[in-house]
Amino acid sequence: MSDLQRLLQRLDETGIEFVLVGGYAAMLHGSTLLTRDVDVCAVLTPGNIGKLREAFRDLHPQHRLSMPRRSFLDEPAPGAALDNLYLGTDWGALDLLGNITGVGDYARVARDAVEIELFGRRLRAIGLDDLIAAKEALGRDKDLIVAKELRAIREKLQGT
Repeated sequence: MSDLQRLLQRLDETGIEFVLVGGYAAMLHGSTLLTRDVDVCAVLTPGNIGKLREAFRDLHPQHRLSMPRRSFLDEPAPGAALDNLYLGTDWGALDLLGNITGVGDYARVARDAVEIELFGRRLRAIGLDDLIAAKEALGRDKDLIVAKELRAIREKLQGT
């Protein structure tokens, strides 16, 4: 089992509601994209942040976009809510996003999410149309390539 799979399983065990987005979701929809992180959309309430701290404590989570890297176990202060969280852990990168560009907030992403079976668990992934919209809205070369591939996958699915 890969570290990203273990990271995703650990996140599922926290009890926090989330929708898998980003490259991992693109792979689940049939993309050939390889990804090195797990991206999810979730609501980062103080309670959820506490659950994340407890669940990932042994994986030495750090804010990976800060220099020097600060421990997620110490920041943000208890009671704080966040919009986004970009963590580095012993098992890899985990990005928790409160809003998906081109789609909307967690409630909007969850509305059209699809249920999938992954590692013997029932998880939710962003819907194909929403994922295409998100990739196109980001507009980076790598995202536009994935959006093009996902549109081709959608056309093939609609033709069957």
